[in-house]
This record gives sequence, C-alpha cells and structure tokens, in this order.
Amino acid sequence: MSTNENNNPAFEAVPEEPVFYRLQFRQGGQHFTGAGFFPGLLAGTVVMVRTDHGIEPARIVGYSPICGCRGEKGQASFEIDRLAKGVELEKFVNLAESEEVAFQDCNSLIEKHKLAMHLVRVERFFNGSKMIFYFTADNRVDFRALVKDLVQEFRTRVEMRQVGVRHETKMIGGVGTCGRELCCSSFIKEFDSVSIKMAKEQDLPLNPTKISGVCNRLLCCLTYEYDTYKKQRKNMPKAGKRIKVDGEQFLVKRQVPLQDAIVAENSAGEDVLLKKDQWTSFQTMVKENPEKKRDRKKGRHGSSPRENK
Repeated sequence: MSTNENNNPAFEAVPEEPVFYRLQFRQGGQHFTGAGFFPGLLAGTVVMVRTDHGIEPARIVGYSPICGCRGEKGQASFEIDRLAKGVELEKFVNLAESEEVAFQDCNSLIEKHKLAMHLVRVERFFNGSKMIFYFTADNRVDFRALVKDLVQEFRTRVEMRQVGVRHETKMIGGVGTCGRELCCSSFIKEFDSVSIKMAKEQDLPLNPTKISGVCNRLLCCLTYEYDTYKKQRKNMPKAGKRIKVDGEQFLVKRQVPLQDAIVAENSAGEDVLLKKDQWTSFQTMVKENPEKKRDRKKGRHGSSPRENK
C-alpha cells in the first residue's frame, strides 16, 4: 500500500472484500443476495443494483452470509453499484404505487375485453422502458387488443407473461403448513421437479392434503431430504426380503432410515427392530435356482410333454 493510501481515510473506508447483503426489490417480495464494497449499510437503506435490464433500486434487508468457501470468490445474485440519490429515492417510493395503479387499470381492461385470465402482478422497470403483466389462464388467451390498450394507456413497452400456479404462489407469498414463510417466495429461485416417488421414499402419507402446498402441487420441501433417504436406504435390506442374521431368519417388513434400522419378523412371527450393528452382517436368503425348480416339478408330475413324444 502506498503512502497516499495510508494517509487517506477514504481508502480505509473501502473494504478489500465485498460485503454481502440481503436485498428486496419489492415490499414483501423475495430476498436476494447482493454484494458491494459498502460496509455498514443499515436495514432499509436503498441502493442501486445492476440487473440484466439496467440499474434497479433495492432495499437492504440485512446482512447475508458470505457465499462460497474459504479461498473461493463469493457468489451473489446482484452487484450493488451505489447508494440511491434523492430523486431516485422518491421515484422508488412512487414505483410501488404506480404498479398498483397499473394493476387496477389492467384488471378493468380484462373485464372490458372479457378475457379468461387472472392478473397476478405488475412489474415496472425503474427507467420506465417496459412493464410486465404476469397472469394465469387455463387456456391460451388472445390478448392483442388488451396489449394495444395498455400501450396507449402507459406509453411504454408492454409484455404479457403467462405463469403457472407455482409461480403465482411464489409471487403472492404466504405461510406453509410448517408455520414458516413459503420456500418459493422466500429463497427458491428455480423450481425443481417433484414426484410422488420422493414422498414414498420418505415414508410420508400419500394423502394429497398432507403432501401438497398452497399451490395444490407437491411440496417443494419433498426434495430437501430425498437424497439423504435414498442414500441411507441404498445398503439396507429391502422390504419383503428374507435375510439371515446370526443364523436366525427374518422377513424384512420395513426400513427405518433415520435410525439406520429395519423392522423384521422373526421365525416366531414377532416384529423386532434390528439396528445397524445387527443387520450390517445380514445374508440374503438365496432363491431356489429356476432349473432346479423345474426339475423338481417334473419329478413330481412325471416326464415333460416333450419327453413323452
């Protein structure tokens, strides 16, 4: 470090590593990670963030854990460019109000054109160059006349974007059955495929009301522990198999992955819990060779029809 840098307090104020914050572009919206060389920003501070379509304002929610491992460059969803100025702060406050007005106007036009669609959210770019109207619909909708009216009303580019029920729930938000904020509206960026197989693997009740979320689709959290259950079950004897442990035969009834144990029926017809130190040395009862089974069957019923010929 040079002498000028040592004597200049401005250099000391700028950290050598970026500081990570949690950002929020809309009130009640999803949190994102932003990084910038601005230490000590308080919650509620409005900053200007670089996005794919230009500079957008966002509000600091709090600090975020440093992304990436030690020695690796941290990863953040957005880069904090600078603090918002006075005019930008005023425009940011009015942005939510203008989006609400656009939402109401669009709903009125939807009723006017008698379109079978449900408006979910309106987003307006900070520079005013574009507006995106998110909606859901059961079928394809001819909204050309609607777009024409919206362009005349707001004098900017208009995009109609149809989303599914999962994305609709992500935008609206809510509270799940666990009592916490919905995962999709709080931190999930992209939806993973969820299947009923994941619920079966975790021994969950296959009741739609138990394993479905607010969107009436399978819970996103079914994917969280699926790989762990799958890994735990991999080397465990499967249900329906007959095994031999320390010379005694058992019929496996079910697996208990979280305890590394299995429930099995012994020769007396009793269900017992075999822990990992017991079943790790199990031997699978070998099934009878099909050829021997056919030979035994021929010996019981006489020679085969081919031999009779």
